[in-house]
Amino acid sequence: MICWRYLAGIVTLLSAGLAMAQATPRIAIIIDDLGYQFAAGQRALNLPGPVSYAILPDTPSGTLLARAAHELGKEVLLHLPLEAVGHEGPDEPCGITLDMSREAFHAAFDAALASVPYAIGVSSHRGSLLTRHPGHMRWLMQELSERNDLFFIDCYTTAASVALQIAAEFGVAATRRHVFLDHDRSPEAMTREFEKLTQLAGRQGIAIGIGHPHPETLSFLEVRLAELDVSKVKLIPVSEALNSVEPGQAHEL
Repeated sequence: MICWRYLAGIVTLLSAGLAMAQATPRIAIIIDDLGYQFAAGQRALNLPGPVSYAILPDTPSGTLLARAAHELGKEVLLHLPLEAVGHEGPDEPCGITLDMSREAFHAAFDAALASVPYAIGVSSHRGSLLTRHPGHMRWLMQELSERNDLFFIDCYTTAASVALQIAAEFGVAATRRHVFLDHDRSPEAMTREFEKLTQLAGRQGIAIGIGHPHPETLSFLEVRLAELDVSKVKLIPVSEALNSVEPGQAHEL
């Protein structure tokens, strides 16, 4: 004879366990600007846990690092150079600029994506000028929507960015960065930023942090991620931060 009260108790416990699992704050960490230095890239790929990797297109080691990351089961993003306000220095390979025609934009994006195999999403590199221009953001989101549902991460170098708004118009899943971990590479500063990341995750459920393949950053993360208390905060691949975004929506978490 079935004891319905017993079964109801089991269901209640399972539901409570699921709710607790879902309530655990989650952080996603992306290592940006990979592709120029092979040794630093390899070290970054060996960070503990499901860290994600944003690789610059047409760089000396970008294709090799993308393949290596994929073999390790790590997520790969195309780190697409977008024009910034007041940028000095040489242009980035496959960079997108405000003066491009639609045809030139398409060609640059095609070349960029082809040079970073296994990319499942795109993140913005620089972009403080381009991400505030609706026309160019529409071109970008059209490109993403036509290629196997690539998602978009706005590295959010300007509060004037319209990227998430335009992503929603095109049905592209998108979100943004919340914390740069290593503007200041001192251990004290990175500790503060990491704590800020976990506190944000505690308040909003998920938070995204970005670091770079600097020796100081990698040394910090090698220790901090190995010591992460998964009962208090869970490290997730960045694609999981997009799971709550339905097609046609974008959010700032």
